[in-house]
Formats: sequence, structure tokens, C-alpha cells
Amino acid sequence: MISVLILTKNEEQDLPGCLESVAWCDDVHVFDSMSTDRTEEIAVAHGAVFTQRLFDGYARQRNAALEELAFRHEWIFILDADERPTPELVAEMQRVATLTEAGVNGYRLRRRDFFMGTWLKHAQISPYYIRLVRRGRAHYTREINEVLEVDGAIGDLAAPLDHYPFSKGIRHWIDKHNVYSTMEARVVADGLSLAQASWREAFFGRDFHSRRVAQKALFYRMPARPLLKWAYMMFARRAVLDGAAGVAYATLQSIYEYFIVLKTREIERERATGVHGS
Repeated sequence: MISVLILTKNEEQDLPGCLESVAWCDDVHVFDSMSTDRTEEIAVAHGAVFTQRLFDGYARQRNAALEELAFRHEWIFILDADERPTPELVAEMQRVATLTEAGVNGYRLRRRDFFMGTWLKHAQISPYYIRLVRRGRAHYTREINEVLEVDGAIGDLAAPLDHYPFSKGIRHWIDKHNVYSTMEARVVADGLSLAQASWREAFFGRDFHSRRVAQKALFYRMPARPLLKWAYMMFARRAVLDGAAGVAYATLQSIYEYFIVLKTREIERERATGVHGS
């Protein structure tokens, strides 16, 4: 009925729980980016099909999995190792997968991010993600904060997917976002923000992900972005209502934005002067 795709890189800590959460599936694929820990051993022990590929970009890696793996079923549920489908979501996915509604080739769901044991109900900026897709009808674009595009209509699921982005600790989150901020800075320095900064698309676009890309492009052009992001999360999105976890998360996100600002300036300075590390 539904195949499961889990993307991994050194996920020996989170993978067991993820695999247990999809024990209902008879076709689980772990697509790995050359892990050096016990990821393969854990995947095989749980009966998953384990495949490795040298990582060459987030979108390319995910597209390779969708295109190259021999999925048994028409529908594919895409997961990261630190995510867990709730029993309600599993039941809802199985129900819609049997309907095979004509023209609907993907389903969007709400992801609940947790930090310090708290659901970031208000602080989470982008809670909606397409994770259930019909085989051969979806592909990823954009290498950082990749977007999953679906050939056909997209439905909505009501039940949540739980996400634990701090499961490996704050240090791991910062290390990962240090890499992300470098990639984001290159996108900004290359002028992508100017090409996609459409006010009409940002506020009136019909597709959620297209709106998000346009909103982010406009955001790149604003001064004092880190401060604006913190204020937006704290007061517009009311992260303060999530307590200490919400305040801490808003602060981490503003720091991440400041990394992007500093790295963008560094890249632009290096390109202008030809001197690296100045």
C-alpha cells in the first residue's frame, strides 16, 4: 500500500526509533549517504532495504532515492531519521492511499517540531510539508531547504508528523545549521533572492511552497534580518507562548540568520577583492 523512504547519514541514535515507528510497512528503504557508524547494521536488523550513495547535494540525493529505488508500492512516505509518524497519521495515510483519488499525486501534512520537551506550536515557522507522494510524480528542487514539487494536485492530511531536531543535542543542531548557513549565503550572493522576490507570489501564490520561496527571497533583501526574524518569531508568531523553549528557539533562529548575513558579506567581499579570508 505504502512504501517508506528514510534518508540517513550516521543515524545510529535516531534510526531505531524511526524504524519502529514504521513497523507497519512491508517495504522500508534506508537511503544512506555513506555512514560510518552502525546505521547499516541497524537498518538491516530491522528488515529495511539498505542502499548507499555518495552525497552530492540535498535535492540530488533525494531525487536519486525517488528515481533509483525499487519501491513495491504506488505511494511513498518520506522520512528523516529524527521524525516519527503518529498512529493517527499512519491510519490517515493508509486510508487515502486506498482511495487513489484521480489527479492527486501528493499529500501535505503538519509537522510538529519539539525542543526541550515542548512542541513549538507557535515558534515553528514552516510546519507544512509534502511527505506522501505517488511514485514517479514528485521531484526535489533547490539544494538548500529543498522543495518537493508534485506533478498533479496536492491534498492535505490532518494528523501530525512528530519531529525531534534537537535529539542529538544543541551542538549538533548548530553544526548542521553552520553548514546550512554557508549554503544559504551562497544562494543570496548569487542573486537568487532578487530573481525570486515577487510580492504577488509571496502573499497570493496558490502553492504553499512557492509562497515560502518568494517570502524568503523578499526577506533576504531586508535590513537587520536577524533582529527582524527574532521579533517576528517572538511577537508575530508568539513564540513566547511556547515558554523557555520558544524563546530559545527564536534566538537560535536569529543567530542562524546572522550567520547567513555575515557569510554573504564575506563571499561578496572575496569576490570583489579576490582575497579569501580577509
